[in-house]
Amino acid sequence: MALAEQPVLDSDKLQAFVNKAVGDWGSLTSATLLVIGDELNLYGALTDDGPATPTELAQRTGTAEPYVHPWLVNQAAGGYLDFDATTGRYSLPPEHAAALGALSGRYQMLISAMRAEPRITEAFRTGQGMHWGEHDTGLFSGVERFFRPSYEQFLVQEWIPALEGVQAKLERGALVADVGCGHGASTIILARAYPNSTFLGFDNHAPSIERARRAAAEAGIADRLSFEVAPSSDFPSPLSGYDLVAFFDCLHDMGDPTAALRRATQTLAPGGTVMLVEPMAGETDAENHNPVGRVYSGASVLICTPHAIAESGHALGTIASDATLRGVAAAAGLSHFRRATATPFNRIFEARV
Repeated sequence: MALAEQPVLDSDKLQAFVNKAVGDWGSLTSATLLVIGDELNLYGALTDDGPATPTELAQRTGTAEPYVHPWLVNQAAGGYLDFDATTGRYSLPPEHAAALGALSGRYQMLISAMRAEPRITEAFRTGQGMHWGEHDTGLFSGVERFFRPSYEQFLVQEWIPALEGVQAKLERGALVADVGCGHGASTIILARAYPNSTFLGFDNHAPSIERARRAAAEAGIADRLSFEVAPSSDFPSPLSGYDLVAFFDCLHDMGDPTAALRRATQTLAPGGTVMLVEPMAGETDAENHNPVGRVYSGASVLICTPHAIAESGHALGTIASDATLRGVAAAAGLSHFRRATATPFNRIFEARV
């Protein structure tokens, strides 16, 4: 039997791919180091006290210089820190410091999710899932830190105003359900902004609800905000119904998204609105072949799809298209569905009966 002819390799393409792979390897290593730097306040010390040599930074933070020195080299090599060869000091540009709050949460989420790799590898073989609550606990706070900066920047300022008539209702006094609320970051932001309204957060993960209750108490707004453990397909409803039912970056995680939206439809007050915040995604696979699509499709594999499969065997995933989401909404009885606005990382939809 003749051996298969070996392909002729293009040396330039080969080297370009190797360089890319080395870059990805370095990025993955740096992700872990970013989480460490955040935990040990290495970034904070550079921000508060200015540029430092490895020895100075170690002294400021009570850490060991043999670790701090290569950490600084890694961060400068990745473009996170600047280095002054004349003084031997490293510095954190203010623009980088401003972005690190969100980035730290994203990397914490990534590192925590990666600890589930053996389970996810096995899931590829078996088709089974993995519940949200089975992940490393760092995932839960990492997800909150990942999403909260966007909510703080856009939710009240742009997203709510993009929904027809919703802002006026909230200002007068409305009843709002935040389904899949997690640690309650989105719920608390809304409750602070609209003191005349009442907010109820629901999630099936009891530890997250406990954390949300503590956060509401710390914020001093527990009088108009409450959290309860409840499934997305059967969360409680007042007789008057909700003026707004919101799903913040969670519908795609749910094992039966149609049932969740159907329950939302059932609980709406006359003229009420369903708000869906979903990760940015294109209508085709090719439209997701970009850095944002790379991040979200990876999160889908490690976090979102396994949980949805564990719940019911069905998974929308993070890269569900507008058309797919519109179909789910229609099946749930929501005849009006439109993309109200968007950011580079999120799509915001308005749906009504």
